[in-house]
Amino acid sequence: MEYQSFVLENGLKVIVHEDHATKIAVLNLMYDVGSRDETPDKTGFAHLFEHLMFGGSKHIGSFDEPLQKVGGTNNAFTSPDMTNYYMTVPSNNLETAFWLESDRMNALSFDPHVLEVQRKVVIEEFNQRYLNQPYGDVWLKLRPLVYEQHPYRWATIGKEISHIENATMEDVKAFFYKYYIPNNAILVVAGDVTLQQVRELAEKWFGPIPAGKPYRRDLPLESQQNTEKTLHVEGNVPLDVFYRAYHMDDRLGADYYSTDLLGDVLSRGKSSRLYNSLVKEKQLLSSVSGHITGSIDAGLLVLSGKLKEGVTFEEVDAQLDLEIDKIQKEGVTEEELMRVKMHAESSHVFSEVELLNRAINLAFFTMLGDTRLMDQELPKLNAVTREHVMAVSKKVLNKSNCSTLYYHAKAKN
Repeated sequence: MEYQSFVLENGLKVIVHEDHATKIAVLNLMYDVGSRDETPDKTGFAHLFEHLMFGGSKHIGSFDEPLQKVGGTNNAFTSPDMTNYYMTVPSNNLETAFWLESDRMNALSFDPHVLEVQRKVVIEEFNQRYLNQPYGDVWLKLRPLVYEQHPYRWATIGKEISHIENATMEDVKAFFYKYYIPNNAILVVAGDVTLQQVRELAEKWFGPIPAGKPYRRDLPLESQQNTEKTLHVEGNVPLDVFYRAYHMDDRLGADYYSTDLLGDVLSRGKSSRLYNSLVKEKQLLSSVSGHITGSIDAGLLVLSGKLKEGVTFEEVDAQLDLEIDKIQKEGVTEEELMRVKMHAESSHVFSEVELLNRAINLAFFTMLGDTRLMDQELPKLNAVTREHVMAVSKKVLNKSNCSTLYYHAKAKN
């Protein structure tokens, strides 16, 4: 990935990736703040700001209207580790994107009406997506089971609705001025642009914004889990479902890629071990899946599956344990490892076809500490050996490192 970079005097990091294949430009602004930076009594603020940032600024009452007039689109997302805003515009209208994005960093509108409108939107989202949807509350229950100290113990939407309901304008302003500052952000401009053009626009629109007080992250570390944890819940869901979560390395950890491939061997697609065993052969599950959270701090390998009618959790646990024991004792075959590596490589390559994905990845790896890490993804994946996978299976997939949520379907009359 070819790119160039510079830093403004106020601390804003700027990455430029030129691709003149089409007359399109992407402006991606990533703030180094997510739900892990919140306090236990005031959660959901990073996600609330994802909404508030579209409520206009002091100089621009409607954020979307001027962007739409020049043929642009925009959106945003929040995670436990970051908040990301992006715009795609015809390249000849790039300055419009700079104008809009810089103004809400410099002069966000703290209109009480906007706060109330977005507060209601977030509360409705909390209800619809997390409380009133089958299995929607899984992560609200699983996170505090798995994490006891680290802020990953609450979901990005927040721990509970009351934290958003009770958010004051003073709370909102304090959060904004602490995190939404140029020296806590990374700006990536990609597409039909030039370094000189981006440098001039960045100096013009972002340069005058004063730097804020540097944020020094000091989060509580999660203690090593030494005892198996379980939680049984019941809800209005169609089928019984289990969720097993295992602690794993952080994003820069030595075992991160080995654990990722281990999870793929176990649960990626219809050729995976758990699909063949629990779905196809034993017919205990109707579906099985797995993933890693990919979080910056120590994350999770999560396995889950929907039980067929009449099957018990005890039956599923016994068969799942057999498969884990087998992979710990015998390891994986060269064919299995090659297959999941090919899947991972194709996913990585296809993800970089889209200009926006490239911009997001450049921002993310810069936030991790070194933009060049982006080009080390595939070499690190391909360097994983069968011995690495076996070793990490013994380290990660053990009972004392496991937390399981058993979600029971409420008995029907």
